[in-house]
Amino acid sequence: MGSAALPLAVSLGDPAGIGPELIAHCWARRAERGIAPFFVVGGFDVVRAAAEAVGADCPVIAIGDTSEAIEAFSDGLPILVGEDCDYRPAQPDEQGAALAMHSLAEATRMALLGKASALVTAPVAKSQLAKVGFDFPGQTEFLAAVCGLSPYDAVMMLAGPSLRTVPLTVHIPLSEVSTALSSELIQHKGQIVAAALARDFGIASPHLAVAGLNPHAGEDGKFGDEEARIITPAIDALRESGVDVSGPHPGDALFTPRARAGYDAALCMYHDQALIPLKALEFDEGVNVTLGLPIIRTSPDHGTAFDIAGKGVADPGAMIAAMQMAAQCAAARNPNA
Repeated sequence: MGSAALPLAVSLGDPAGIGPELIAHCWARRAERGIAPFFVVGGFDVVRAAAEAVGADCPVIAIGDTSEAIEAFSDGLPILVGEDCDYRPAQPDEQGAALAMHSLAEATRMALLGKASALVTAPVAKSQLAKVGFDFPGQTEFLAAVCGLSPYDAVMMLAGPSLRTVPLTVHIPLSEVSTALSSELIQHKGQIVAAALARDFGIASPHLAVAGLNPHAGEDGKFGDEEARIITPAIDALRESGVDVSGPHPGDALFTPRARAGYDAALCMYHDQALIPLKALEFDEGVNVTLGLPIIRTSPDHGTAFDIAGKGVADPGAMIAAMQMAAQCAAARNPNA
C-alpha cells in the first residue's frame, strides 16, 4: 500500500488543552473540509469526553492496529487504544503530560514505520512535559532526535495560504541573534527549505527571499554589518549551489502583498520576524511544518490555550489546515502511491 493511501497519525497533545476538542471537530468536518482519514494515538476517553463537552458530532472507535483506521473512519474517529487519562480541561497535570508524551512518541513511530502517511501533532505544554522527563526544548527537537538527526537539520517553517516563513534562529533571546547567525547556518537551512519545497510542496523551482537583520537591511552598513558580513555571502553561496534566492530584503517591506507574490518562502533572521507576519495574516490557518525529516510533520501554529479548553470556543481552522497540508505533502512526496 502506498503512503498516500495510508491514514494520517495524529498525536493528542496535552489532554487539558484544546487539542482533543480540535481533533474531534476535524473529524466532524471531514467531508466539508476534505480531510483525509486519520487516527489518534491514545486518549480514547479524553477525546470522547472532549467531543461531548464542546458539542462536536464525533463518535470514537477503538482500533488495535493502524490497518483498521481507514475502514473505521467513515463511522467514527479511530483511536489507537493505549494510554489514557481523565479529561480535565484547563487543569494540566503530570498524568496528562505523560499521555501527551506517549501519544507523540507512538504517533511518530507509526509514521517512521510507514503505517501512516504523515504525522500531525496537537499542541503540548513544554513546561508540563519537562516534569515527566521530556528533555527537549519542543516537539521539533524531539522529532529530529528520533529520526537520527541533529536539531540543526530540522527546519521550522510556518505556512499559510499566502505566506511561508522560516525563522533561522528560534527560541533564543533577541540579544543573541547576531552571534548565533552565520553564513553556514543560512546556507544550510536555505538548502533544506529549497529541497523541501520541491519535494513536499511540488514547487519545481522555488524562490527564496532572505530578510535582513537590521533596519533597512543595514543600509550599506549604516545600521549594522551583519548583512554584508554574514547574510550576503550566504545568499551568494546558495545561488552558486543552484538555489533561486534574493536578498537581503528589508524586513519592513518583505511581507507586503506585492512582495509576498514574488517568493515561495521567506528566510527570516529571528523568531518574531517570521512569526509576527504569519500570525497577523494567517492566524486561524497557520501551520507549523518541520522540513528536513524523513517523515512529514505538521502542527497547528498555536498553543494549548488552557484558558479556553473545554469551552467550545476554540477555532479548529489551524488544526484542519495542518491535516490538509500533511495530506498534500504526502501526495507530493509520493505522487505514484
